[in-house]
Amino acid sequence: MNDSKIIVTVSGQDKTGIVAGISAILAEYKVNIEDIRQSIMQDQFVMFLMADISNSKASYKELKQALLDKCEELGMEIWVQRKAIFDKMHTI
Repeated sequence: MNDSKIIVTVSGQDKTGIVAGISAILAEYKVNIEDIRQSIMQDQFVMFLMADISNSKASYKELKQALLDKCEELGMEIWVQRKAIFDKMHTI
């Protein structure tokens, strides 16, 4: 199982700085964003990204907590999952 990929989902009321805040944390932790999608639906922001954490010196748990803290500061909801687990959950 390849544990170097994560899936991050962010949602909440649209405002300036969401993508900047999340990507700054990922850059600080040496995480590479490989794919990112975002949409705004009736003032609700939704972002879905896949990233590679293989170059990060921090643990998955430390990175996840940093992202949770940033989203709390931004007033957003966030889900951070390892891609392998995400794939298993969505396989029937």
